[in-house]
Amino acid sequence: MSTQFFSKLSQNYIELLKDNEYYDVTIEVGEDPNVKIFRAHMNILCYRSPYLRRNLASNKKNNDNFLVHIKLPNISPEIFQCILEYIYGGILSLNDQDTLDFLKILAAADELCL
Repeated sequence: MSTQFFSKLSQNYIELLKDNEYYDVTIEVGEDPNVKIFRAHMNILCYRSPYLRRNLASNKKNNDNFLVHIKLPNISPEIFQCILEYIYGGILSLNDQDTLDFLKILAAADELCL
């Protein structure tokens, strides 16, 4: 029975990630011409990644706005999408990934201290 609760919770967090309201962080990922901006939530990022916690804390001090913007040029948008779904939902889907993508996911996870 507890598995059902966790799967529903996981699904709710994935829905939160996909929702375009109530986000307070934008994350610019990749390098030109392959750049994408993701929307996220500071509380979730801070508790799931020590790297993002440090990054967000330093950016928050320098930013008086409610929206914090960080850049992660070393991670491609496709890889970060997988990482972000793991951060929010606790699920890492590797079914459609080739070996090189798998290694990039591991490198990104290491960089973000996951």
